[in-house]
Amino acid sequence: MEGLLKIGSTVTSQSGVTYKVLKLLGAGGQGEVYEVEASNQSVHHALKWYFKNTASAYQKKVLENLIAKGEPDSTFLWPQDMVIHNANSYGYVMPLRPPEYKSIVDLMKRRAEPSFYSLCRAAYMLTQGYQKLHSMGFSYRDISFGNLFFNPNNGDVLICDNDNVAANDSVCSIYGTPRFMAPEIVNGQAKPSRNTDLFSLAVLLFYMFMLNHPLEGKLEADIKCMDVAAMNQLYGKDPVFIFDPTDKRNRPVPGYQDNATIYWELYPLKLREMFVKSFTIGLKQPARRVTENEWLDEFANLMTGIIPCPKCLAEVFFDEDKQAKGVSHICWRCQTQVQPPISIVIGKSRVLLNTNAKLYAHDTNGNYDMQTITGSLVQNPNNPNLWGIRNDSSENWTYIKTDNTQVPIAPGKSALIAKGTKINFGQTIGEFE
Repeated sequence: MEGLLKIGSTVTSQSGVTYKVLKLLGAGGQGEVYEVEASNQSVHHALKWYFKNTASAYQKKVLENLIAKGEPDSTFLWPQDMVIHNANSYGYVMPLRPPEYKSIVDLMKRRAEPSFYSLCRAAYMLTQGYQKLHSMGFSYRDISFGNLFFNPNNGDVLICDNDNVAANDSVCSIYGTPRFMAPEIVNGQAKPSRNTDLFSLAVLLFYMFMLNHPLEGKLEADIKCMDVAAMNQLYGKDPVFIFDPTDKRNRPVPGYQDNATIYWELYPLKLREMFVKSFTIGLKQPARRVTENEWLDEFANLMTGIIPCPKCLAEVFFDEDKQAKGVSHICWRCQTQVQPPISIVIGKSRVLLNTNAKLYAHDTNGNYDMQTITGSLVQNPNNPNLWGIRNDSSENWTYIKTDNTQVPIAPGKSALIAKGTKINFGQTIGEFE
């Protein structure tokens, strides 16, 4: 087939690195992807080689711009170098995806079984990656199943197929993937942008949490032939959220679309409300779609708001709405009543103080860093029944007792956990509830 690279051959990149072609990993509409080894590093990479009909001057210019700009963060398998044979025969080198990373299709087919914590962390890392991309003035244009991979063991994510990323309002050749495109794109009323990315992101997140498409309920089940006209109707002209509070035409069909019905009630009201906003208001008003930071705030709270069931150890999500109404938290697996532990509320963050609880820089500094640990739950060595928060940051904290007495907490020191007391972290104040 024209355009194939020979296994065992070598190619040299623009930066002067020689790569040996090891094996073909797969092919798509634009080209083929190979595993290659850098001769001067003995490190394996991926090389995407374009078919002649897709190796346009425009695509080459896009790649050169992406390489010059650099990756938004390590979440992206970003173009790093180019290999050019001639004007319409070229490819680009990117990091190789490790084998432990799984796709959302693997999640849907239960070939990957992440914990709820790992799922929430994957959603956080994915959203944060796109937030950083958008902050650079880019739109991704094709958010879908095919470009996200995650490690089910810890929630790390990798975003691939970044060669279609381009600046907002630039020339567009990629409009997205069916079922993920925003209604205004389906209807031919808009080009890809950050706002259309936000819709596609919400669809992908809904798939991750509910294992179902947000617009595929009874209206989809009733379609006899899913042709272009039917898809335009379902996803563009008359899209209806399956859990729309007022329009109930498209509820999930029992026995056919059970995933959404099963999973919907497992999550806190706040997350469900965000999906409702995404697929009601957000269907017709792109400027009012849920933003990346709104998702990040919620996913951070989901990660630090999991209660292990005392009987079966299933992960149960804390729900502020239930607590406010005096409704018990019930384990979804064994129906045991689950008692939430004491928590610390810091601005928009709530951290449940389970025995393995951690505070992150996002909690104490409000900076969306959910990887840097700033505090840990510890036991008093002289009285194991007393628990405290150890200052794992490099900053001094201040402990505020119920009588307003203030006690300094130096790095490495701990503050007693007691309802009504507070900690001044410098930029934020948290209170134990």
